[in-house]
Order: sequence, then structure tokens, then C-alpha cells
Amino acid sequence: MNSNTQKLHDLGQSLWLDNITRELLTNGALAHYISEMSVTGLTSNPTIFEHAIGHGSFYDEAIGDLARQGKSGEDLFFALALEDLKQAADLFRPVFEAAEGVDGWVSLEVSPLLADDTAKTIKAAALQHAAAARPNLFIKIPGTPAGIPAIEASIFAGVPINVTLLFSREHYLAAAEAYLRGIERRITDGLDPKVASVASLFVSRWDVAAKDKLSPPYHNRLGIAIAMRTYKAYRELLASARWQRLAKAGALPQRLLWASTGTKDPVASDTLYIEALAAPDTINTIPEKTLHAFADHGTVGAAMPVSGGDAEALLAELRHEGIDDKALAAQLQLEGTAAFSKSWSVLLSSIAKKSTQFAVAAAK
Repeated sequence: MNSNTQKLHDLGQSLWLDNITRELLTNGALAHYISEMSVTGLTSNPTIFEHAIGHGSFYDEAIGDLARQGKSGEDLFFALALEDLKQAADLFRPVFEAAEGVDGWVSLEVSPLLADDTAKTIKAAALQHAAAARPNLFIKIPGTPAGIPAIEASIFAGVPINVTLLFSREHYLAAAEAYLRGIERRITDGLDPKVASVASLFVSRWDVAAKDKLSPPYHNRLGIAIAMRTYKAYRELLASARWQRLAKAGALPQRLLWASTGTKDPVASDTLYIEALAAPDTINTIPEKTLHAFADHGTVGAAMPVSGGDAEALLAELRHEGIDDKALAAQLQLEGTAAFSKSWSVLLSSIAKKSTQFAVAAAK
């Protein structure tokens, strides 16, 4: 077992791989990460699948088979994705069972084209959860204004949810409130309160967006400050009387998850966000390249302070530098939604193109 990744695990943080491809599953790489690098889950998103399916030939045979069965567009994609995610979920099933549902999860995102449609998101989440037929598969719903009520409704319906595209403490608290309401409604109706959820805060995108607005001493510090501020709110919620009542009833905590933790700045450390975001009772989703870098030369220092450390003082300084963190959080969520929608369109175009090529070849 790699000592660096094991140290994070011992600190109380779960490491999830921020990637999935059929190649990872078939060549044994994912199994290696589980056994040797303390990886206990993974996440996917439209951009990850667009790269996996659109670049290379690992999915070509499966696309051809599904196209011949009459599948196309989103239906074909979800069939492909579920093949991968079911296999990954099975690999993590021992972790899931040992952790009693707290760890060992994989995630599948609803269509990003539904980001502004609450009713269709609720329906899609239920359908995808049923189709997966795996207890350790999260459905990802964005924490957009339309997504928040869909999260509450889905939790109430018993669908495990990974809340994605959160960029601020306020975004996180809205997602946490939706989760709590869903669980409270289940308890009121006599239903099992044990429905899992995670809340995914995107970190490095803050620093990419702010770099040109800040002087060099402040580069790559904004995202970590936002994370520290959010971690303080997370710990306060877990200590609250409201949460303690739900925990006593058997509910699972909605764990805070650090997303977008690969270093984007070429002059910064390639393990910057992994080291800075070491915090008990959290999850860090790590790109493959960053996982290897941290395993090779990462260090684990003191855990993130539950008090939020110097986050508020630093954010005050950054506001003097011209950063409006509230406005930037809203902008980043809109841009994140748009980026996933763009990847979705490219993904479906790639699938359609390959399906057509196979149909032409079969007709010859």
C-alpha cells in the first residue's frame, strides 16, 4: 500500500478517482488503485465520458452492438456508462459493505441539459438509479436553483445523490438543507432515513478564474480559502442539534467532497490541492495524473482546521484585490453547467458518428 495515500486514509479522508474508462476496468488499473493506493470510490462526469468514448476505440464494439439493438443518443450513452459503472461499483462493493454505506461509491450524472428542469431531473434520477441496480451508485444532480428541489425530492424517494457543481459555502449549505429536508420527510413518513449523499465543492476552478485579477502572491489561494470556509460550515452542521437528531434516527452524514483538485497552474505544485485539502470526514476526488504525483512525492501535514483557519481574513484581502466571491461563485456554476452541456453535445455527436460508421460498414 502506498504510504502517502495511506496517510490520507488514516487521517480520515477518502480518496476517489476522478476518472473512469473501459480501459481502466479491463487492464486492471482500477483494481490496482484500490489495492495499492487506498482508492475507495470514483466519480464520472460528461467531460470524463466524452474523453473516454470520443477519443480511442475501446467503446467502438459496444457502440456498434447497442446501435444494432436500436439504441441511439442519450439512451445509447447511458447504456455504455452503466456497463462501466456497474463493473466499477462491483469492484468497490467490499469497501461499501465494510464501511456500511459510507464509502465505496461510484457516480453517474443526469443529463446536464436538465440543469434547469426540476421535474425532468427527478424523473431521470429515479430511472437511472433503478437501471443501475447497484446500492453503491450515486446519481449526480447539480446544485443549481432547479437542482436543489430535485435533490430533496430524490433523497425523499430513496435515491442516493452526489450533489455536483457547488462552488461556495452558500451553495453547499443549500445542498445540505435539501438533503436534510429529504431525510426529515422520510422520517416523518416512517421510511428508512439511511439514504446516502455527498456534496461536491469544486476548488481549482476558482484559481483559474481569478488568476488574471490577482497579483502573484495571491495566486492559487482563493479556491483553498473557499474550501476552508465551507469545511467550517460542514463541521458546524455535523455538530448541530438538528443533525444529531437525524443521526440518532439512523441517517448517514452527507459527506463533503472536494472536486476539481488537479493543479491547473503549471508553476504551482502538482499536489497543491491534495495537500491543502487534507481533512477528516471528507472525500477528495483525484485525477489519475494527480493521484500518481501524490503517491510519488506528496506530503501530509496538519489536517484542515475545523475553525476555517485564516480563510475569512484571506477572503477579505482578496476582496480588496477586486474579487467578488459571491458573484464569481454564481458565474462558475453557470460556466460549469455550460461546460458539461458542451461536453454532452460533443459526446452524443461522437456516438452518433460512430453509430453511422458501423451502420454503413455493416451494409456493405
